Amino acid sequence: MHFNGPSFGRHWGASMILNFFSSRPDHPLGEPKELKRVLAEVPRDNSFKAVDEIHGWLESLLAAEGFRASQLFDVVRQLDEAAQPHLRRLARDYLQTGKQSKSEERQRWTMSYNYWGEVASLYALCIDMATRNPKERGNDAFKSSLPLAATRLMAARTAQLKWVEFRYGRVGEDLWRGLGQPYLAAEAAGYAQKSVQLYPGQSAVTSVAQQYLQALVLRASSMGSLRPLEIELADWLVAHFLPLFAVSQECQPHSVYWIDAANGTPPIRLARLPGQLGPTIRFFSPGEAPQALSDLMHRVERGEMPSDLNLGGEFPARTVLPVLRHLAVLWSPAPKVRAHPRHPVKTRMAVLHGFDDCFTVFAGNLARLGKERSAESWVVENVSMGGFGAAADDVADWLGVGVLLCLQPEGGDNWVLGVVRRIGRDDDGRVSVGIQTLARQAAAIELRPRSAGFSATGAIPGILLKGAAPAGEARVVLPVAGFDLRENMEFIDGDQRCVLSPVEQETGGASFEIGRFREEKMD
Repeated sequence: MHFNGPSFGRHWGASMILNFFSSRPDHPLGEPKELKRVLAEVPRDNSFKAVDEIHGWLESLLAAEGFRASQLFDVVRQLDEAAQPHLRRLARDYLQTGKQSKSEERQRWTMSYNYWGEVASLYALCIDMATRNPKERGNDAFKSSLPLAATRLMAARTAQLKWVEFRYGRVGEDLWRGLGQPYLAAEAAGYAQKSVQLYPGQSAVTSVAQQYLQALVLRASSMGSLRPLEIELADWLVAHFLPLFAVSQECQPHSVYWIDAANGTPPIRLARLPGQLGPTIRFFSPGEAPQALSDLMHRVERGEMPSDLNLGGEFPARTVLPVLRHLAVLWSPAPKVRAHPRHPVKTRMAVLHGFDDCFTVFAGNLARLGKERSAESWVVENVSMGGFGAAADDVADWLGVGVLLCLQPEGGDNWVLGVVRRIGRDDDGRVSVGIQTLARQAAAIELRPRSAGFSATGAIPGILLKGAAPAGEARVVLPVAGFDLRENMEFIDGDQRCVLSPVEQETGGASFEIGRFREEKMD
């Protein structure tokens, strides 16, 4: 929202005049009637505009004078509640990858992240006002609202953390301090465990301590290996299992992570111990969550979705299962052991992305003319039998977990097929990419359903992964929706006809899926 036009100027001027003769705040929303009017005029059918307008009012409140803590909290509370359905819609729209332009995606990310930062600052201001002048009229009345204000503050900063995770960013010290210090203050004041209903209409209750733990567990769960929708599901799953986690001020035999709530550092696995124990150190572990997670995973594998599992929407088992499996690894008391050792290197590689470009590369020299010149150049920093670790200074909008890549080391003539499995960003915007190798040799093939006869119509492009399957089997990369468990396929390999009988769809990504087949070579 922008403060221009006659309506705002008229109300603002009236408020300033009244302020000379009363203790009313020097802000139009200090008038209950004006606040009611503003809330009534928030657009109902345009969530971006609605959040933008409310965000503008929140911004203006940070500079306002004359509010008592209880007055300011009441205004912020009502604005925040009015924004909630629109924020949920913005998040849903943001997570609909492929159905929005990159410009729209950036706008929704920026609006959501900035909103949560603004409202967190205002809740912090209310708490600070009441803490500095506890006996002032209005501040004393705020005491009963303190647990709710602090819990909303923590929830807002946890939401900011999640939006950073959506972009695979690094959570800075300011945000960690913005979470840790209010938690410590609430603990010292005795209301950290006080249960509150975060927003009207929500049946579940939460607290300052639970919101802090939510942020810690989310960060400890390595979101850089998940796609944005999977990060959102992971957040709901963390909330579901949160009561089973264990937190203590002392290191227990079952403790897995620790954090210094005061110094702005993220949670750290106990493979590295705190240099010095102090009153702001906290230890936590998954407690009984791994067993409960395993039980849920088995139910979902059987096609069951428990009625008490709230994921913020309806999702099929195939979407939820990869997230459950990811969390099962990260929440294990024993840290995951790397399957293959890494070896440091420094070399460049050409990078093409997406199923179409990868298929074109493996279709042959003539088909890929012009593609190599459009390849990006990344620096490989380490290699292992399972893949690469690479760095990129300037990464295009297409990069994401699950993107199919075609890679050619500098000076080589062989292309390697891989998929992005992890993304991270440092403070300088430098991006690190973890790439799993799918095959060091591959071939472009054309698959045709056997039921349709071996004709040119109905052909499906595929990339045959050579040397990546046991004898008698084949693994093929297909475009999205290319795998059909009911349909046998065939293709020509040199002079031989090969028949593929589908076994299972192994995995998938933004533009592809991998099918496993039984292979029979025909004369």
